[in-house]
Amino acid sequence: MTEQLGPEHVETPVTYDAIVLASFGGPEGQDDVIPFLRNVTRGRGIPDERLEEVAHHYRHYGGVSPINQQNRELKAALEAELAARGIDLPVYWGNRNWGPYLPEAVQQAYDDGHRTLIGVATSAYASYSSCRQYTEDFVNALETTGLSGEVRLDKVRPYFDHPGFVTPFVEGLRAALAELAEKGHAPERTKVLFATHSIPTAAAVASGPQFGPGGAYEAQHLAVAEVVMREAGAGVAWELVYQSRSGPPSQPWLEPDINDVIEKLPEQGVEAIVIVPLGFVSDHMEVLWDLDNEALDTAAEAGIVARRIPTPGVHPAFVAGLVDLVLERVNGTPVAQRPALTSLGPWFDVCRPGCCVGVEAPASSARGAE
Repeated sequence: MTEQLGPEHVETPVTYDAIVLASFGGPEGQDDVIPFLRNVTRGRGIPDERLEEVAHHYRHYGGVSPINQQNRELKAALEAELAARGIDLPVYWGNRNWGPYLPEAVQQAYDDGHRTLIGVATSAYASYSSCRQYTEDFVNALETTGLSGEVRLDKVRPYFDHPGFVTPFVEGLRAALAELAEKGHAPERTKVLFATHSIPTAAAVASGPQFGPGGAYEAQHLAVAEVVMREAGAGVAWELVYQSRSGPPSQPWLEPDINDVIEKLPEQGVEAIVIVPLGFVSDHMEVLWDLDNEALDTAAEAGIVARRIPTPGVHPAFVAGLVDLVLERVNGTPVAQRPALTSLGPWFDVCRPGCCVGVEAPASSARGAE
């Protein structure tokens, strides 16, 4: 895509007339699974036999990823929040990898008379797949529909440290730790694991090399984890861990893996953990499978009591926060007045040239990042 130039933050009001909710998408039946995975891995030459090895995650749940229904619920919640505030902005929803697709959403918005759209992606952090690729998806949607030059489609900033995103994690962690304490698990034998999707180390560096070997992606997660621990009043040990890696062992990805960490906790005297799915907006497949199946099974085998707290989903604070992010752009809110709970934010409205550039995915990878 063409590099975007201009100010890092847009402080000029824009009269947007509709919202586009953009997400990853997922299959909604057994017959959808392989076609969906073909979409996710398009251009990588992965045979269906390899895709079928990954498909069991979806087939375990009847071939249905929960992400589409979660987006229907989020769309309805956004519409209710907008109506409650008297804001006349219709919400359209489109996905990257499964129907309804983003070009369909853009075309419908255009057919309904809307020309200036603001996009909200179901991903909070800076990296290629979680931020910049959505901007590219918007550009591609306009080109696919032939609406380039007729429709404007911007994107709200990454919201990793916005109070609306962080508050549900604070509440969930506080409740989980209280429950464990009531059951007699001492703080010194309890640990919090903040889980997020692993990405290739090269992709992490591309998200912001000035932040170190893990780039902005890792720095943002660490900063938010510190806020959650502080706000929850959690006087226990914690660690950032990763999940859902794919590709050949020869390709470096962010570590440590959550299961590897859990296996070693008994020798450290840990008897209880709280898993915080910090990198995710909703309880989609990679939360249900990689955390609720694999990680919780690993904890059980290690004799560790484990609790996994909810993602933001349709938590009122999260829904209200997304609307606030839209209004930042509608009103041209000055940077100094934008809420951010870490020293890293508020993040950019407009991608910097060279920021979060794409890194070629390994040919053997068939994992998505819902």
